[in-house]
Amino acid sequence: MDASISSTTSSSSPLRFTQKPPNPRPLLNPTPRVTHAGAGRQRATRLRAISPSPTPSPPTPQPQQPMEAFGFDALKETFSVDVAAAEARPLNVPLAAPFTIASSRLEAVANVAVRVELSSGAVGWGEAPVLPSVTAEDQPAALAAVARACAALVAARSAPLGAVLQDVADALPGHAFASARAGVEMAVIDAVANSIRIPLWRLFGGASNTVTTDITIPIVTPNEAAQLAAKYRGQGFQTLKLKVGKNLNSDIEVLKAIRLVHPDCSFILDANEGYTANQAIEVLDRLNEMGVTPVLFEQPVHRDDWEGLREVSIAAMEKYRVAVAADESCRGLHDAQKIIHGNLAHVINIKLAKLGVLGALEVIDAARKAGVALMIGGMVETRIAMGFAGHLAAGLGCFSFIDLDTPLLLSEDPVYGGYEASGPVYKFKNARGHGGFLHLDNNNGWK
Repeated sequence: MDASISSTTSSSSPLRFTQKPPNPRPLLNPTPRVTHAGAGRQRATRLRAISPSPTPSPPTPQPQQPMEAFGFDALKETFSVDVAAAEARPLNVPLAAPFTIASSRLEAVANVAVRVELSSGAVGWGEAPVLPSVTAEDQPAALAAVARACAALVAARSAPLGAVLQDVADALPGHAFASARAGVEMAVIDAVANSIRIPLWRLFGGASNTVTTDITIPIVTPNEAAQLAAKYRGQGFQTLKLKVGKNLNSDIEVLKAIRLVHPDCSFILDANEGYTANQAIEVLDRLNEMGVTPVLFEQPVHRDDWEGLREVSIAAMEKYRVAVAADESCRGLHDAQKIIHGNLAHVINIKLAKLGVLGALEVIDAARKAGVALMIGGMVETRIAMGFAGHLAAGLGCFSFIDLDTPLLLSEDPVYGGYEASGPVYKFKNARGHGGFLHLDNNNGWK
């Protein structure tokens, strides 16, 4: 197949590339990479984050984990990547129930799966999540972008892993292609880890091979929320993440209903940009009257309302010792630097789909150096993307909040292998890579 594709390619067709030209290795995109410098006014006293416990207190900054000889940074320079085949397919999975948040409603996952095969025969899998209210791409756009990168990977000559990943980043730059970029990066890195026969959690630092996630309750009626909370209590979930932000009074009623059936749980509130600053502070005031203190308040205001984010962060910490997380407000290193230097939030939520893998590692490094706490989350993904993110979080060992529950919200699991889930605990026992894969004859048409 020719290495170029048209942007009008049908999203229902497989996009596979297996041919290498005789010419020297081209760049995926010759445009120089531009790094944006962060800006922001430094406050005299930094707002400190709190840890996810019912009686929170400021955390001790996490120490840097020692990197082993086969660590990710070392492999970027020493491992030569030669892609023999790469392909992109639609990855469609229904949800168990509609997933409603302040900014959107979703009834099914419509993502893009990525498969990369090296000349050694090692295979890696990635996933480009699609959530139009957050990611810039819809499924056809993500499929076309991933396919372009797959074609160029196959056309390129072998090169160090770092150079290949940088070419992918240059070809799919910025937030507009972050999800597609993440899917391709995941597949390449997974293929490399499979080639050298080590699990991803070891590649990313080896701090641990387990994580414990929260579970999300979307915007539903109080009765439905109570039923979900009781179910999750029985499954061992101690931290419930509640989607709020559409109606303040309804949000309070949902919280009351959940507290009756799961009185000892920890709450994370996620407004998905739905409140004004005044409304966000009012929610905390009313919860305090109920004797409820959330461990985290995620993205209370619109992503571009920087002053509102700062106002809520100051009030939440000074009045109630509640940490505030920036999620949609952090779409790249420039945003992260603005949050850090301006003391706009206590926690930064890392999502591979909005940053890419390399971009996420840049933001993680900046936050750790500044002593800002970290959360890791997802859009709505299968265990391909969640497995990769879980390995990253376990290996680095620097996340105060883990929100990797979306595969538990799907009506079926198309992924084979991968991590083992026991209630909220994910165990990474696979011998290499992230361990997850799609069968070549499954309903998504891999063959």
